[in-house]
Amino acid sequence: MSALQSNLNGKKYKSMNTENKNDLLIPPNLLKNSKKILFVTHLAIGDFTYWQNYFKAFAKEFPHIKVDLWIDEVRRTHKFWKWKSLKHYALNDWIENCGIFNKIYKETYSWFRFNTCIKKACKENYPIVVSLATIRFQKYAKYARAMSPNGFICGVFNSDKKYACKTLDAKIPLSKKLYKSFEHVSDMYALWFKKLFDIDVAPQDRIPFINIPERWVSFAKLKFFKWGIEEKEKRIDKVVFVNAFAKDKKRCWPVSKAIKLIKKLRAQQQYKYAYFIINSMPDSYDEVQSYLRNHSSNRVILFTAKENLFQLPAVISLCDLVVSVETSVMHLASALNIPVVALMRQKNPEWAPFRKENREIVWAKNRHSWIKDIKVDAVSEKVVGL
Repeated sequence: MSALQSNLNGKKYKSMNTENKNDLLIPPNLLKNSKKILFVTHLAIGDFTYWQNYFKAFAKEFPHIKVDLWIDEVRRTHKFWKWKSLKHYALNDWIENCGIFNKIYKETYSWFRFNTCIKKACKENYPIVVSLATIRFQKYAKYARAMSPNGFICGVFNSDKKYACKTLDAKIPLSKKLYKSFEHVSDMYALWFKKLFDIDVAPQDRIPFINIPERWVSFAKLKFFKWGIEEKEKRIDKVVFVNAFAKDKKRCWPVSKAIKLIKKLRAQQQYKYAYFIINSMPDSYDEVQSYLRNHSSNRVILFTAKENLFQLPAVISLCDLVVSVETSVMHLASALNIPVVALMRQKNPEWAPFRKENREIVWAKNRHSWIKDIKVDAVSEKVVGL
């Protein structure tokens, strides 16, 4: 029997009364007397670009509470040949370096490791576990309870569904209507932290940021030197970072269109002598490199972050402009305050880059259109106009 099953079978839970003068989901006295808390969620780089501010705000508001984090791998599998790629998740580099978390549960890519992590979490006797997972609500409620059989469990729950969830002591409501009412996803996170902990994260404190270790800043500068690009303050030619790839094929733009965009921009005086850095995912690097040999031109460079996540924002930080599909690169550009032209589907407008004054968005034509359908001319016009 797994750790999860043993912690769930035969248990009865009595929901705690959360009524208090502040209408908080988590009782203030519990927060006051707790020495640690576990947050549980599935995270992508784009998610953490915004979540970081809220975890930071919590750590500042409750300095007596150690903050632990469970990073769940939604692609968890029994297929051992997939574990290698899942194990080395780039986001971990950032999370381990941000200085917020005491303990991080990150080896959740296989069911064996997942159950091992459940046992380790259970031994911690967490007084509070908060599930911030926005998918598979009931499963994550059960996971959270297994991590702390006797603790106070609070989790996101789809209020559109009629079924009950007795596993949770308190529910963070999330209906489809409520989700779509937020202009930006960071607004939703702000509401949650207010309801959970009475923490106000003001709009100016929601601005994403990333602190790049000096080692990787030096790495990027050396890369630019090897590519023949002078230091930013000494050159007059623009450097444009182009990212056409995402893990979800619905969000990818054909590399052929990226090359057409570069050629079209070359016709503009301000981009006539520009450098273009094309970003590739490590697994696709050889394929893209082969394509570029036959279709590329001078001052077009292929790049991928193979060793560490910080290689990516370090290179972006030295660029003048980012053109990216709807994925982590556009959020990193916003965190670095680099102008970005984002190619997005209409389905999730709340995930647009944060800084309105430094962005342009090219929307796919229809709500269910894929990004591959976006025309080169539409992107070119936004780049020239930014």
